[in-house]
Amino acid sequence: QVQLVESGGGLVQAGGSLRLSCAASGWSFSSYAMGWFRQAPGKGRELVATIDSSGNTNYADSVKGRFTISRDNAKNTVYLQMNSLKPEDTAVYYCTANMAYWGKGTLVTVSS
Repeated sequence: QVQLVESGGGLVQAGGSLRLSCAASGWSFSSYAMGWFRQAPGKGRELVATIDSSGNTNYADSVKGRFTISRDNAKNTVYLQMNSLKPEDTAVYYCTANMAYWGKGTLVTVSS
């Protein structure tokens, strides 16, 4: 049974940092592309960052230079380091495996 569990969300002031984690279980983690999406209140779900099985990364323009996605295959975990946070980064952040499996999300709130 595939499971993705996000953690690390919370309340932070603008300019601050958070690191999200997504612990995966139930399948061969290292062979899957992983990603982070987010959904702000009243908006649709949008791509934040992805990382494939070779470690190649892709970012939304809005987070380039501020967010870093990484993975630790030994720990079956993918991370999202978020720096220089802005109020517009406020959203529920979801972890996905191949966009086929999804976690339940973790809330990030950035105050101005």
